[in-house]
This record gives sequence, structure tokens and C-alpha cells, in this order.
Amino acid sequence: MESTVAQRLEALHNLQKIDSRLDSIIKVRGALPEEVQDLEDEIAGYETRVEKFNTDILSLEDEIKKHKENIKESEKLIKKYQEQQMNVRNNREYDAITKELELQDLEIQVSKKKIGEAQTRIETKNRDLDELKEVVKDRKKDLDNKQGELQNIVNESEAEEAKLNNDREKALKKIEDRLAKSYSKIRVNAKNGLAVVLVKRGACGGCFNVVPPQRQADIREKKKLIVCEHCGRILAGVEDEIEEEVAPKKKRSTKTS
Repeated sequence: MESTVAQRLEALHNLQKIDSRLDSIIKVRGALPEEVQDLEDEIAGYETRVEKFNTDILSLEDEIKKHKENIKESEKLIKKYQEQQMNVRNNREYDAITKELELQDLEIQVSKKKIGEAQTRIETKNRDLDELKEVVKDRKKDLDNKQGELQNIVNESEAEEAKLNNDREKALKKIEDRLAKSYSKIRVNAKNGLAVVLVKRGACGGCFNVVPPQRQADIREKKKLIVCEHCGRILAGVEDEIEEEVAPKKKRSTKTS
């Protein structure tokens, strides 16, 4: 059975009240959720850098290992050439072996130089890594504090929030999809999250622009969905003003001379 306009407006207004309460619960948390997320992202970035430092250090250690192996190989060749040099038959062979010895000695010097450079880079990276680890440690402390603070706030309203979310699901079932999508779109664009409002004191309860008397009469009838001409919010009804009784002022008696 299709719902009447009045029922749709009532369902929308009910959904708005639930969402407004949820908004107020989330508002209490302030910027904490964003701060927690920012810290998590920051720490993730630092940890990626830590991994990069460790990878670079391992790569440099492998490089040192290869240079040390090259030195050992060159030393073996030097020993071999020295033995051969003892058994040369002419100056030409002697000079050739001497060149090979000089070449291997140069290889050893180059490898030692590269080992020294790699060790220096490792020391620098280890210093930077230690500093970075300290930063991560401090940021994790900040994160723990923020998460604890946020969890305390969440715990205070957890039961109410769960109930409201359950109520919201039930409320949404009473609203057709097309109307629910329009409601959500208006809510996203509204600064205060209000998509459904009442006319209060002759003005829209969302943007506070005046609603003409004839339009108010149409809203009261609830025969069609009416939106504010200025902000596009759905006008669910007109809130009747309760006039306060003003006590009559006492007349001041005037003395006659």
C-alpha cells in the first residue's frame, strides 16, 4: 500500500531526528577521529621509510661482502703470480706477471675504498634510522593517547549509537529509495546536516528565510512535498507559535491637585 504524503513527511522527519542525534554524538568526538587517522597514516609512512633504510643497509652489507670476496680472490691471484714470477724464463714473462700483480693490487685498493665508503653510508643510515625509530616511538605514544581518548568518548555513547543506527535502518525502510536518495543528497550539501525542517516563526528552520503565509498553508495541508525556495530543504510542517500571556500593565494613578 502506497504511503500518503503526510506519512512520508512523518517518516522523513523521524529519520532527520535520528540523524541529527547521531550527528551530535559524532560532533562530541570533534577532530579526534581525523587526528587518529592522520597519526596512523604518518606512522605508516615512517615505517615504510624504516623498511627502506633496512633494505638499503642490507644491500650495502651485501656490497661489502662482495668486495671482501674480490679481495680474497685478488690475494689468491697475487700469491699465484708471485710463485710464477719465481720461475720466469725471460724478462718479458717477468714484466707481464708484474703487471698482473699491480693490477690485482689495484683491485684490492679499489675494493677496500668501496668497503670504506659503504661502511660510512651504513653508519649514516644507522644514525638516521635510530632517529627515525625515536620519532615513530613518540608518534605511537601520541596515537595511543588519542585512541584511548577517542575510545573513552565512543564507549560513553556506544549503546545509544547502536540503538540509533538500528532505529535508522527501520526508519529507512519506511521511505522509498528515490526519496531517501534525495534526502541524503540534501543532507550532504547542508552545512548543519538538516535536510528536513519545520517552519518556525514564519521562517525555514534550515536557512531562516521567510516562508509566505500561503505556502505555510500548503505545508500544513501535507498534500504534497514542499521544499524551501531558498535552500531546497524539505519542509515537513509548521510549528505553531505559543503566545505568552502578557500581564496587563498597571495604570499609574495621577494625583489631582
